[in-house]
Amino acid sequence: MKIIIIGGVAGGATAATRLRRLNEKAEIIILERGGFVSFANCGLPYYIGGTITEKEKLTVETPKGFRDKFNIDVRVENEVISIDPERKILKVNELATGREYEESYDELLLSPGAEPVRPPLEGIDRENVFTLRNIPDTMRMDTFIKMNNPATAVVVGGGNIGVEMAENLTEKGIKVTIVEMADHLIAPLDPDMASDVHNYIRAKGIRLYLGSGVTAIGEGKVLTDKEEIPADMVLMSVGTKPETALAQSCGVEVNAKGSIIVDERMHTSVPQIYAVGDAVEVKHFVTEEPTSIQLAGPANKQGRIAADNIAGYDSIYTGSQGSAILKVFDMTVASTGLSEKQAKSAGIDYDKVYTFLAPHASYYPGGTNMSMKVIWDKKTEKIIGAQIVGYEGVDKRMDVLATAMRFGGKVTDLTKLELCYAPPFGSAKDPVNIAGYVAENIISGKVKQYFWDDVADLPRDGSVSLIDIRTPEETAGGMIDGYVNIPWVEIRKRLDEIPKDKPVYLSCTSGLKSYNVSRILTGLGYDCYNLAGGYRLYSSIMKDK
Repeated sequence: MKIIIIGGVAGGATAATRLRRLNEKAEIIILERGGFVSFANCGLPYYIGGTITEKEKLTVETPKGFRDKFNIDVRVENEVISIDPERKILKVNELATGREYEESYDELLLSPGAEPVRPPLEGIDRENVFTLRNIPDTMRMDTFIKMNNPATAVVVGGGNIGVEMAENLTEKGIKVTIVEMADHLIAPLDPDMASDVHNYIRAKGIRLYLGSGVTAIGEGKVLTDKEEIPADMVLMSVGTKPETALAQSCGVEVNAKGSIIVDERMHTSVPQIYAVGDAVEVKHFVTEEPTSIQLAGPANKQGRIAADNIAGYDSIYTGSQGSAILKVFDMTVASTGLSEKQAKSAGIDYDKVYTFLAPHASYYPGGTNMSMKVIWDKKTEKIIGAQIVGYEGVDKRMDVLATAMRFGGKVTDLTKLELCYAPPFGSAKDPVNIAGYVAENIISGKVKQYFWDDVADLPRDGSVSLIDIRTPEETAGGMIDGYVNIPWVEIRKRLDEIPKDKPVYLSCTSGLKSYNVSRILTGLGYDCYNLAGGYRLYSSIMKDK
C-alpha cells in the first residue's frame, strides 16, 4: 500500500505515524508545501514574546526524524498542484528547483489546514502588517520587531491568537490595542463571562476597541470606523478559511464555506481520499449539526481515525465539542461545548448557574476565586456547555466538566463526582461539585434565580423588595441602585422590614450567602429570587460597559 499525505502539521503528521504503527510495510509519503513539518502552531505567539527562546523548540519532528524513527518519506517545499482521482496520480512541484513530477497513490489523505483571512483593506500589504500561521510568519515578525523596535501595535481580531499575541507583544514592551468587531473578546465566551477578561486586560495596559471595525491601514496608524489608532505594526487575526482549492479542483465535495465534507470515518466524497484537520467540516458533539472547529486536539484525533480506516481498522469520529483554553498573562480562560448564545441559536431550552469559588481550601494560603458558568439542557438535564475565567485550577475544572459532558453527564451528576482533595489542591466540596449542587437546587425548586440582565427591569416603586444582604464593609464598595442593605446575619431580627406579600430579590457578593437567606425566607413563606453570580458578576459587567 502506498499512502500519500498532503500537509505535514497536526492531523497529517499524526496520521502518518499512526499508519506506520499499524502497517510496517506501507510506503508513506508526506508532501508539505512549507519548509517545516510537525511544528507547534500554538507555540508561535510565545516565541514572539520570548517565553520560547529557541526556534528549534517549535518543531516537534523533522523530516530526518520521520525517516529515521518511522521510515516515512517527508518532502518539504513540495507543493501538490493537481490531483487526478481517476488515475490516482498527483502532480507535484518541487519548489526549490521548479521541477515537476508525478506521484501515484493507493490512499490519499488531505490535511491542508486553514490560512489566515486577509481582508481587502487599503494598506493590507504594508511591510509592517503580519499574520501568524507558520514558522516563517513568526520569524518575519520577530525580525521586524528586533530591527524596528516598534512602540505601538494594533491587533485586529480578539480571538485566541489575537489575545495571545496582544499579551506577548505587551511583554515585549509594546503598547497594544485590540480592535474587535464583536462586542466581546474570545468568541466561545458569553459577554458576561468575557467582562472579567476585558477588565483584566485593560488593567494590563491593553486598549480595547470592541464593536469596532478597521477601515484602512495607513503609515504608522490604523483607521477604524471610530478613530485613528497609532500602529508601528499590525497583526491581522480576523479568522481563517480552509485551504481547499486543491480538494475542490479534483471533485471533493465542500460546504458553502469551503470546508471539506467528510463522514464519521473521515472519508471525503471521492473514493480513496480522506481529509482531516482545520480544513474539514465536523459534527458538533452537542447539536449534531455541521460546524467548523479548528483546534489541535480534534485535528490529531481525526488524523488517528483516518489512519485507522486507511489501515483497515474501523474507527469513527464522534464530533467536536470545542474544548479550549487560553492563557492571558496570569489569567486562564477555558470553555467547552455551547455558549449561551449558541444554545439560543440552536433552539435549546436551557438553564445556567454561576459560581465564584477558590481553587483550593479557603484557609490554605494563596488562591484567587474563579468564575464558572455551566449551561444545561432543561429537558435532558445534560451539560451542554461551560466557561471558566480565573487563575489557578481553571484547567483542572474545565477538563472535568468537558469529560462529564462527553460521557453524557447530567448537571446534577456533578454532585456525585469524587475528586481529589488536599488543602493545597482543592476543597472537600470542589467548585465542580458546587456547580452541581447549585443546579440541583434550581432544578428541584429550592431556589429561584434572576440574572444580571434582569436587574434594570426590576420595579423600584416598592412593589418588590430589593435587598443586598452583604455587610456594610462589603457594600461600601458599591451597591445596585434601589437595593436596601440588610446584612445577612441580621435577617431574622429584621423580618418586619421585609413585607411578606411582595416578591423579594436578594443579592450578595457571589450568590452563596443570598442563597442561604433565600432558604430562610422561603421557609417563612416569602417568594424569593436570588441574583445568580451576585454583585461581583453584575459589577464586573457594568464596569465593562
